[in-house]
Amino acid sequence: MVDSSAASGELPGQDIELDTAALRVLAHPLRVSVLTLLRERGPSTATRIADELGINPGAASYHLRRLASGGLIVEQPDRGTGRERWWRSAHRQSIHDPAAAPAEQREAGRAYTHAVALAAADRLRRAAHEVPLLPQEWLDVAAYSDFLLHLTPHDLDRMRAEIFEVISRYRHGESEAPEGSSPIALHVQAFPVLGPALPSAGDA
Repeated sequence: MVDSSAASGELPGQDIELDTAALRVLAHPLRVSVLTLLRERGPSTATRIADELGINPGAASYHLRRLASGGLIVEQPDRGTGRERWWRSAHRQSIHDPAAAPAEQREAGRAYTHAVALAAADRLRRAAHEVPLLPQEWLDVAAYSDFLLHLTPHDLDRMRAEIFEVISRYRHGESEAPEGSSPIALHVQAFPVLGPALPSAGDA
């Protein structure tokens, strides 16, 4: 399962299971990153998003319009001026389960998964620059780990479900967060290591 851009706080919409059209809209790592920002930090403008991601405002506006065309974000007309458009996410989280998706979604699903992986890699790169600035109490408990396991697809599916079950026990809205808490980005990535033992996509 590919879960993208999850927000911890309460949002007007529910989680969205992506259809083919939404998968195609999100088949771009910058759009995944823009949606993540809106879900984590709340409503924003093209200028603010451009500053955060290091892109020009024109590009940010384009990606916002594409997200809006896919129903993933909506405008907040009560904020800003006529020349400054504010946008918010329409949902809490995007969900795509390749195993349960119909055959006609497979190509769009692969492109979306590729974009999610690229966006996650870029986010980790940006987070790495903040490591020296972390307070010691957070640096002591932060984790940047990877493990090499030998699993079958069934084993990986079972382990993934167990991990998600643990995460769900710690997930709550911002209003329910304990005192002293801080937003935490938890990435779960499990993928086959490229090599001669990996079947090709055509064999899947």
